This record gives sequence, structure tokens and C-alpha cells, in this order.
Amino acid sequence: MNIDYSVYLVTDKRFLKNMTLEQAVEESIKGGTSIVQIREKEASTREFFDTASKVHEVTKYYNVPLIINDRIDIAQAVKAEGVHLGQSDMPIEFAKKILGDDVIIGISCNNVKQALQAEKAGAHYLGLGSVFPTSTKEDISTLLGLEGLKEITSKIHIPSVAIGGVNLQNAESVMKSGVNGLSVISCILGSNDIKAASQQLRDCTEL
Repeated sequence: MNIDYSVYLVTDKRFLKNMTLEQAVEESIKGGTSIVQIREKEASTREFFDTASKVHEVTKYYNVPLIINDRIDIAQAVKAEGVHLGQSDMPIEFAKKILGDDVIIGISCNNVKQALQAEKAGAHYLGLGSVFPTSTKEDISTLLGLEGLKEITSKIHIPSVAIGGVNLQNAESVMKSGVNGLSVISCILGSNDIKAASQQLRDCTEL
């Protein structure tokens, strides 16, 4: 699969400033966001479905893949391009049987062992983190840091994105660790100028 993972936006409505999530996603895509993940931890199934459907209309228009966090049923329902699973979610082998071979499947990994297992099981890409401390994830037991990132990327052969605390200040050093992209939430959605923030991150991935 020839997917551009450079600027990987993960959604969180708590950061939005006077605009809908669809508007924010569109602005970020205009600035350079290349892939979008809907992450709705607190939403009901109906709310998640409605949000994903609206955002998918935007991402389809710009030909940007939409990834659904955790929920295989939502991914199926809105015909999303992919799903992102954590270590405690459904095993990738079963997710593949349900979703088929054409759906992108990403796996969150925190160490080399998990990364190699996910790659062997057929993951299309890996989300590596958390790299740095972040307020959007509360279950961080171990931070990878840049050295941890380098260790994993040196051993895998599939694309990866860095997750957790990634921002404009550390983006260049994160990219030098060998990842294919930057996964961010607040860095873009919390910005007063979403399009510009996305563009700046995009620039960092192209150095």
C-alpha cells in the first residue's frame, strides 16, 4: 500500500476552537495532513458513527485515508480506509478476517517485541509511542524517547509514525529517528491556525 504517513492527525474534539471537527480536519488537510484517525474514546456508538461519517465525507473529497481508532464495527459501517488497534484490542489476524486485505491496519507498539510481532502478523504500519510525555494519553507506563524510537525503526520493515508529545519543537529530531511520519493531536487541533500548523509539520517531514 502506497500511503503517505507524513502528517498523521488524530482527532480530539476537546482542542477545537470555534469550528466543527469536519472544518478542522479540512483545514489540516489543506495544510498538509496526509492521513486522519478518528479517536472518540468517550463517544457512544451512534455519536462515533455520526462523527466518522461526517469526517469521511471531507477526507474522501481530498483523497486522504480515514483510520478509525479501535472500533472495527465503525470502520466497516462508514467504509473507512483503515483501523488502528492497540495491544489490548482485537488481534490483527482476526481483524484482517473481518475487514479484508484492502483495509489499512495499524498497531500501537511500545517496544521492539510488540513491533516485530505486529509486523509478522501483517500490520500495514505501526504507531510507536509514547515518545514524550503527553496529556492526551493517561496510560503511559514507559516513554520510548528518541533512542527507543531508533531501536524499533532499525528492526522493522514497515512504515511507522511517532506518537505522544510530538510537536513543532521536536518534529525534526523525531523524523531523524527513522519514522515515516508524525502523529499529532494538540499540535494541530489546538493551534489558532490549523492549516499553518499542519503546513509547518509537513515541512519538518520533508527536510
